[in-house]
Amino acid sequence: MSGLNAPQREAIHYLDGPLLVLAGAGSGKTRVITQKIAYLVQDCGFQPRNVAAITFTNKAAKEMQERIGKLLSKSVADELQISTFHSLGVRILREEAKALGYKPRFSIFDSADCAGIIGYVAKTVDKGTLRHLQSIISNWKNALVTPEAARHLATNQHEALAAQAFLSYEATLKAYQAVDFDDLIGLPVVLFQKHPEIADKWQNRLRYLLVDEYQDTNACQYQLLKLLTGVRAQFTAVGDDDQAIYGWRGADIENLKKLPTEFPSLKVIKLEQNYRSSVRILKAANNVIGHNEKLFDKKLWSDLGHGEQITVSACKDNEVEAEAVVMKLLAHRFEHRGQFKDFAILYRSNHQARGFEQHLRNHKIPYLLSGGKSFFDKAEIKDITSYLRLLANEDDDPAFIRAATTPKRGIGAATLQVLGQYAGERHVSLFHAAFEEGFAHRVQPRQMEPLLEFCNFINRIQHRASREPAQQVLPDLLKAIDYETYLYDQEEERTAQTRWANVCEFTNWLNSKGEADGKTLIDLTQSIALINMLDKQNSEDVDAVQLSTLHAAKGLEYKHVFLVGIEEGILPHRESVDPAKIEEERRLMYVGITRAKHTLHISWCERRKQAREFVPSEPSRFIAEMGKEDIRFTGGKDAAPPDKATGNARLDVMKALLAGNKR
Repeated sequence: MSGLNAPQREAIHYLDGPLLVLAGAGSGKTRVITQKIAYLVQDCGFQPRNVAAITFTNKAAKEMQERIGKLLSKSVADELQISTFHSLGVRILREEAKALGYKPRFSIFDSADCAGIIGYVAKTVDKGTLRHLQSIISNWKNALVTPEAARHLATNQHEALAAQAFLSYEATLKAYQAVDFDDLIGLPVVLFQKHPEIADKWQNRLRYLLVDEYQDTNACQYQLLKLLTGVRAQFTAVGDDDQAIYGWRGADIENLKKLPTEFPSLKVIKLEQNYRSSVRILKAANNVIGHNEKLFDKKLWSDLGHGEQITVSACKDNEVEAEAVVMKLLAHRFEHRGQFKDFAILYRSNHQARGFEQHLRNHKIPYLLSGGKSFFDKAEIKDITSYLRLLANEDDDPAFIRAATTPKRGIGAATLQVLGQYAGERHVSLFHAAFEEGFAHRVQPRQMEPLLEFCNFINRIQHRASREPAQQVLPDLLKAIDYETYLYDQEEERTAQTRWANVCEFTNWLNSKGEADGKTLIDLTQSIALINMLDKQNSEDVDAVQLSTLHAAKGLEYKHVFLVGIEEGILPHRESVDPAKIEEERRLMYVGITRAKHTLHISWCERRKQAREFVPSEPSRFIAEMGKEDIRFTGGKDAAPPDKATGNARLDVMKALLAGNKR
């Protein structure tokens, strides 16, 4: 416990009822959670298997597991239930599937699979409409709104269409023995509400709950937590109302507001000492967030010294902004002999990254872009995954269609259409329909032959996949479907090489995971939809500048931060300027400021290029809210008089130095 401050120690030792820890940015919340877990197990007699810590991302769960591993023995740490909400939901559903009418080997559909079903039931192929419908249905599910209730809630054309599609979408998922990501939390809530004896079993299994980033919970997650903690209410919720920035995806700050009402014995402990940022940075952050209505009053403070002045630069346009930021970054790194990974460029929206990427590439500066395309979204990975999904659940129709037609093996669209019609009439999956006598009478023998050959192949591999180690089965599967040849037939050589390298990376990773955990291919496939392979791309080991949206940067910290494009219409976003939404935008600015440890540079443009024309811009209201003390303004009307030590002259010197270095 050495090195902990008094409120941290109090939060760790408090066990007399429900506890809310209000943890300001950089106040050591992960340390409090991990130390409390160790305290529960080592000093309070809790069995490790009865303690659960719930996080929002795989990365956070992994970090927590690693930290716990340093406090407890490996065997004890491995028994703890540290997982994301979704992973916990999967564990509950696999075990209790029967009570909800599912097989334990149900499929987890990704966003693309779900979009396919919604497109089919809503009779649309327009991508924009599909995304909108998916988002509406997802928000309803997260708010525990049933398809029946949704019909009465629809207030516009899109919502009416979504409500119409919702019921068929749910029925189709159930017919496929599949769930979507929202179901991983929604279905356990339904399960516990309908079956109190099952809820009781899980309450006894998970006797103490710790919840990270509590302010990001939605209505559904809140209900799940209430049902899991039961009357004992033995939990510690850790969160920060000033960092609630996910309202747009269903997170509900009301969950924080209603805790004291729903749990009258709730204890609240505030962590206000910040171990990350300088005094000047925290002062600016406190000034900004002070304009929001407060749920709980708290003010961050730091004893890390005054720190450097914050700079606010007005740039002529976004091209000038990108060049100035990259030059300043290079100059700073050169002067301080720093590393590229010490720097982050943060922005409100993904499209803002382009100009910065271009200038970073021009200067051969390595960078990582967060929120890039997921490894699992690559076509070649989805191809291989469709086979694995089919092995795990032969009722998975979308996986069946993709695997049966990739690579091409003589199973045409006409055959699949007849098969789909027949399967629909018989209420069975496509895979099962293919073996039925009734279907055989509807197609020609030449159509039947490749289809049966494919299904029998799946049966043979499935038999092995549930018994043999993954590293024995996977290479045989790839060889049998001759996927490498298929890629080289389809693509130019360089593209084929890249795509085949991705497949090899994926299979090597699966093989090594199977070997390390002693898992079969079926075991691995069941957890595949929940694994984010991009975690390793954001590894701290890569010396590269981090480009990231403010949303994706939450929870992270960097020595030097550039907050760019801080203008009215961008931050706050033009669609979020009404009073209800402006507070969340302000919290987003607060999150951006508090990512910085040593230096913070903010920039905005006097005009911004949109399509082919320039549109005039205004600095964000949040810049004025930071106050003027401790801030140096350059460019624009608030600019300080030019100072050769920090102005353009210095940049020119640095440019010359860098040019000399390149030669």
